Amino acid sequence: MLYNIKPIAVVSNSRTMIEDDNWGDVISTIELTKGMHESSLKKIDDFSHLEIIFYFDKVAAEKIQYEARHPRNNTDYPEVGIFAQRGKNRPNKIGVTVVELLELKDRTIIVKGLDAIDGTPIIDIKPVMKEFLPKGEIKQPQWATDLMKNYWD
Repeated sequence: MLYNIKPIAVVSNSRTMIEDDNWGDVISTIELTKGMHESSLKKIDDFSHLEIIFYFDKVAAEKIQYEARHPRNNTDYPEVGIFAQRGKNRPNKIGVTVVELLELKDRTIIVKGLDAIDGTPIIDIKPVMKEFLPKGEIKQPQWATDLMKNYWD
C-alpha cells in the first residue's frame, strides 16, 4: 500500500549539509506551505515544546538501510537493526525531534534544536504534552549514550 503525504511546512536555518553533531543551538524557522492556513498554528505558543515530524528528502535512495548496521558506520558500536537506531537512512526517511518553541509569528514558528537541514519538508507538528512522555526510567545501551554525547552540543 502506498501513502501520499504532502509537506505542511518547510525548514529554514543555517545548516545546509547533513551532519551528525552540534544541533542543540540551531535556530530554525518553520514556515507553513501555501496550502496551510495560518490559523492551524493558533495557540501553539501555549506550549513550550513541539514534536516535529519531517522527511529526510536529501538522503539518496541507495543510502537507505533495511537491515542491521553499525550506527554512523562506526565499528566501535555494535551492529544493530535500523529500527534500533535513529539514523537518517531509514526505509521511509522520516525524522522526529522534540524542539523548544521560541516564537510564533503569523505563518511561522521559530524553534531551537531541530536536527533538520535548510529546505527540509515538514510532515507534521504536534505539541508536546507531558502525558505523552515516557513513564518511568528510560533505558538505552551505552553505545547510544556515547554516540549522542556531541549531538546536541
